[in-house]
Amino acid sequence: MTRTAVLICPGRGTYNKPELGYLHRHHADKAGLFAGFDAARAAAGQEEVTALDGATRFSVSKYSRGDIASPLIYASALADAQSLADDIEVVAVTGNSMGWYIALAVAGALSAQDGFELVNTMGTLMQEHLIGGQLVYPFTGDDWRPDAARKAELLALVDQINARESHTLALSIDLGGMLVLAGDEAGLTAFESVVPQIEDRFPMRLANHAGFHTHLQAPVAAEGRDRLDGAMLTQPAVPLVDGRGAIWQPESSDLASLWDYTLGHQVVESYDFTRAVQVAAQEFAPDLFIVTGPGTTLGGAVAQSLVHQDWRGMSDKAGFKLRQASSPVLISMGDAVQRSLVTTENRSAKTG
Repeated sequence: MTRTAVLICPGRGTYNKPELGYLHRHHADKAGLFAGFDAARAAAGQEEVTALDGATRFSVSKYSRGDIASPLIYASALADAQSLADDIEVVAVTGNSMGWYIALAVAGALSAQDGFELVNTMGTLMQEHLIGGQLVYPFTGDDWRPDAARKAELLALVDQINARESHTLALSIDLGGMLVLAGDEAGLTAFESVVPQIEDRFPMRLANHAGFHTHLQAPVAAEGRDRLDGAMLTQPAVPLVDGRGAIWQPESSDLASLWDYTLGHQVVESYDFTRAVQVAAQEFAPDLFIVTGPGTTLGGAVAQSLVHQDWRGMSDKAGFKLRQASSPVLISMGDAVQRSLVTTENRSAKTG
């Protein structure tokens, strides 16, 4: 029996120390796919993806860099998407932030190699410019229930800070129960100085992250358009849901507009991941939401996005967990147990 799924591709920050060796553990059978990625990196004078993944030591300062993290996450996520069991029918694809680039390749709008070129180019440009920064701050409580008033209050504070002279701060990503904010140092520090500390974790600065999805990235977007050719795009094979909740359908997508969005709005305007998930749920009503690896951190944002629209009666964290326990609706491929529910990987594969 076929299981329908919305496939969700992660963004930056998902390849961490536990994920070191992800390609070798799960995808030793995809050497041909990775060879093209390695060749592109070598031609650019960059360390090969398989060498990065096969390293014996992990350091945050290195692996959080845009020119390192982006290609590793792309290779991991794309390979995961190619490893789904035969009974999984992907009815739509979406992604978080950089995950939009991965989604384009997973949905067939880009070849695997062209998708890699897009991701590696933009990740490298982001690192070279490194304009601004990002932080994360929650607006929901432990029960995940939506708190519209608290969210509005925080966004009003962001606007107030942004209006100050020599301060830049804006919503970067609407991420389930979290707000990802981006800005310059003055803007980020101003926010950190007035909001309450939560769990000794938040507000949390994100290492080596620039001011993504704000006007600060206009120079990066412009250079990306200069270096990359929109002719690489083709009609998607399955629907794509972008960071506004707009749907790009197979055989009827305006590819010029899709390219303009990808290296325009998507780079310099807020990315509404919550809306992307909610639209995918409403329009495609899948049996499963499958988050590709690496990592498992995006699962919480997906679950919170569903809870915030009371999807299939799940109105809080307890309701979601009850549903997950009886009939899982969210699968994170970065989790070994959950991964086994949607793949038919050879367990004797090389794990080097």
